[in-house]
Amino acid sequence: MDRLTDQRVYIETYGCTYNHADTLRLAGILRNQGCTIVSDLGSADAVVINTCTVIGWTERHMLRRIRACAGRTLYVTGCMPVVQREEILAAAPDARVILPDEIERRFCGRCTKGKDGIGIVQVAAGCAGGCAYCITRFARGPLRSRSMEEICREVGALAEEGACEVQFTAQDVSAWGMDTGETLPDLIRAVSAVPGNFRVRLGMMNPATVKRILVPLAEACRDGKVFSFLHLPVQSGSDAVLAGMARGYTVAEYEGMVATFREVCPDVRICTDFIVGYPTETEEDFAGTLALLRRVRPDKVNVTRYSPRPGTAAAALKAQPERIAKERSRLLDAAAKAIYAEQNAGLVGTTVEAVVTARKKGGSWVARDRAYREIVVPGDFRPGEWLSVDITGNRTVYLTGVPKDTIRVPTTRL
Repeated sequence: MDRLTDQRVYIETYGCTYNHADTLRLAGILRNQGCTIVSDLGSADAVVINTCTVIGWTERHMLRRIRACAGRTLYVTGCMPVVQREEILAAAPDARVILPDEIERRFCGRCTKGKDGIGIVQVAAGCAGGCAYCITRFARGPLRSRSMEEICREVGALAEEGACEVQFTAQDVSAWGMDTGETLPDLIRAVSAVPGNFRVRLGMMNPATVKRILVPLAEACRDGKVFSFLHLPVQSGSDAVLAGMARGYTVAEYEGMVATFREVCPDVRICTDFIVGYPTETEEDFAGTLALLRRVRPDKVNVTRYSPRPGTAAAALKAQPERIAKERSRLLDAAAKAIYAEQNAGLVGTTVEAVVTARKKGGSWVARDRAYREIVVPGDFRPGEWLSVDITGNRTVYLTGVPKDTIRVPTTRL
């Protein structure tokens, strides 16, 4: 990274919110080294590709992008340099790697301000889990929680810069503090005392680490500075498959967690993930997954077809035919969309309070209500404006609305 001084740098970023936060950190470091971050590949002196390798399709796409940039001054960061360095160098022999740990070491202050009114805070690196299919845990290593004081300082800095949405990200947000003797509810309470007109969006949490702090966490989600939103991936509706995945909880425990959140925090919005086509998944197991989906009725669902990752325990298992995973993915996705389309339809005609967070194409903006629903509204706004919005349309994955009144304007201009 020392060679990246006084250059025009183009950065491509793939994968999770954590990766995008790494890019924001890297951009800040490079600016301090005299670099200019450019949005046009053709005008760049150097290219950085921040990689993801969570599934096979993503890995193949990363290698295509690396080969396409092989003739340029190329740097590669993200998860691949840690676990697939040889593949990178086979695709681009002259590529240089930037390990994520190097970005973490060099991170220097307030450079995590993202798009419009959104800030990203990495609360921890690594995870405490041992999922049998996951390559990311090898790339990111064991859990390393950032200190509460450091996180609060960063949240305060983002609030001063006008962030109205602060995204907490980690490989497993609910694992924060397991290595330091603290808990995520402790952190939420501390962050809630930070001055500023912002709300925290909690990132993905593993049910295995949520269950140890379930009630305090559900109570913390009632705080006015936290979006009432829970990303709690279940991955399967079969206890046998969950055990084979080494997820660390049962279907009944997962349903109990969801029930507790809904009892303690009635307006909570549940998002979950499923993996279909796992090597040990039978038709009966998949039927259990469909049944769980219909019982829990999450507001949003991400469906991923299983993909063997090198070096993981699951990669040694016999893979299912791709057609099976594809068909199960289609069935689960259709069932999920039917559920949350129905739930969203019940919101049409209501009026909600929402905060403007990000600009959309075509002169519209994204506003988020307390449950973190995406509402697309027309008009000319500033991030941080609070609106009273009449919900006029249901687009299944988002809502449309018409601003009725401005409730509060931001005190900081971006």
